Amino acid sequence: MQYLLLIYNAESEWDAMSEAEAGKMQQEFGAFTQSIIASGNYKGGNRLHPTSKATTVRVENGKLLVTDGPFAETKEQLGGYYLIEAADLDEATAIAARIPSAVSGPIEVRPIVPMQQA
Repeated sequence: MQYLLLIYNAESEWDAMSEAEAGKMQQEFGAFTQSIIASGNYKGGNRLHPTSKATTVRVENGKLLVTDGPFAETKEQLGGYYLIEAADLDEATAIAARIPSAVSGPIEVRPIVPMQQA
């Protein structure tokens, strides 16, 4: 089964990191990514630009509304994700717990509902 691991952290914490701290975190993420590639769990993933680069799209009463910024003000922002293959939720949460930033922000584990191909 596939799971999406959504990585949340306060952008202000990332912005406050020194170059050395940011470099160490990038190395830790690189090592984690290589480990789940090697294990066969990795299906995809990306880091996201900060919420200041976000655009929110809504359609209300048939009218398109486009606004700058994220959908909602929150303490923690979605910073990236991994799409993984895992046998079950237990394996998926064990993988999520190994994400380096799990010590400073939550990792949301969501099962994927496969799209029906037409």
